[in-house]
Amino acid sequence: MSKLPTDNDLITRLSNGDKQALYAIYDRYAPALHGVILRMCRNQVLAEDLLQESFVKIWQNADRYDEKKGRFYTWAYRIAKNTTLNTLRKPLPLIQNDDLSVHNSKEEAETTVDHTELNGALKKLEAHHQRAIELVYFRGYTHREAHEEMGVPLGTFKSYVRQALKLLRESYGSDLMITWSILQILA
Repeated sequence: MSKLPTDNDLITRLSNGDKQALYAIYDRYAPALHGVILRMCRNQVLAEDLLQESFVKIWQNADRYDEKKGRFYTWAYRIAKNTTLNTLRKPLPLIQNDDLSVHNSKEEAETTVDHTELNGALKKLEAHHQRAIELVYFRGYTHREAHEEMGVPLGTFKSYVRQALKLLRESYGSDLMITWSILQILA
């Protein structure tokens, strides 16, 4: 049975341009780094792009890693974190459509959904239900962050979300829920 290479073995091979070492490091650390990036940017597609960009930087700068200064994961974590922060700090270019609406990307402009019915449906909910839906689905808060923002217990907050979704489903049927599902995917 062959022994798994240590991080230092892989870094040495990586510094010498060994792609197999990069693949091994990716397999070892990508899930953890992806989780960090995703928590920071809250966008699955962007997180995947940033993870790839981070590993390109790790590949290009492998010779700068110094095991005396800390563990490899800590070094890779800093690269992923800084890459994400730098991307989040950059203003996104806006794209204007023929209908004069403004979007962050061509994909967003092409998949724009008419929110009129959804907005009307949300406005018919009680204020605490509206706020719960807004925080989770439109602002990207986790349930834990949102319950703190609203100043209610976590269980109460979760019941607000469940009740709101149930009311929307009962009142507006499948057409609205399909629109709602599309919005969640695009968010």
